Amino acid sequence: MTKQQWENRIAYLGPEASFTYLATKATFPNEWLVPCATIPECIEAVAEGKVDLAVVPLENALEGSVSLTLDYLFHEATLYVTGELLLKIQQHLMVNKAQKDNWQSIEGVYSHPHALAQCHKYLFYRFSHVPLHQTTSTAAAAKYVSENPDHCIAAVGNAAAAEKYGLEIVESDIHDFHFNHTRFFVLSKQNKRLPQELSEGQAKTTFMITLPTDRSGALHQVLSVFAWRQLNLSKIESRPLKTGLGDYFFMIDVLADEKEPMMRGAMEELAALGCKVKSLGTYFTYLTSDEAE
Repeated sequence: MTKQQWENRIAYLGPEASFTYLATKATFPNEWLVPCATIPECIEAVAEGKVDLAVVPLENALEGSVSLTLDYLFHEATLYVTGELLLKIQQHLMVNKAQKDNWQSIEGVYSHPHALAQCHKYLFYRFSHVPLHQTTSTAAAAKYVSENPDHCIAAVGNAAAAEKYGLEIVESDIHDFHFNHTRFFVLSKQNKRLPQELSEGQAKTTFMITLPTDRSGALHQVLSVFAWRQLNLSKIESRPLKTGLGDYFFMIDVLADEKEPMMRGAMEELAALGCKVKSLGTYFTYLTSDEAE
């Protein structure tokens, strides 16, 4: 997508040098990027028309879905996915340069909860006695460490954050598993799509489905709607409806275009079954050129 000229304001989970920033900047290098402190702030910015698009994290290969993104899209906002970005994630331990000789005696580690979880084994075996502090993003953690040179504390984040905030990387690649990628949604108020020619793979459609009643076989019926039509599901996940224990909605990714006849037929059959279906639209996946090393 770097070959395409855009004239959009794009909100992202910041501050600058967060993983979301890296994915957004690599995909939209010529756009006006607007940092937001939280995921809801990003989503509200595009829902209220303050920006044209918003980029938010959706799922990490090691730690699973970002529940705040899923729940906010279901309960609070009516938006569409115009594209999905895929970014390689590499986590490093970094300290203020004033503390680079004391880093083995750090008194606290700061980062986004997903980043801390991705480095669980390293932090447990290397710094089991050190308290972990959650921040809104990895870049926010790096910024905090840079602003507190008198404190022997560390941040977990990417190399771009270390460079941006003048930190020293003292341990590289501390994530627990080599294959560490994160999916990001590009959100819009309009059901449109980013240019397909620069994408990877086939079209994907995301649905949020609520079953009609808590009856035996209800989920099986829903899955059968897709199965007999040979529509391939790449993901299915349940999330609480927040109406009581045992009440859930299901997020389903289907590897097909919602305009295809079989998909239209599936939506009609789901409606006939009494399901409530919220479509986030059809989109394509884009591999970012930057690696957060």
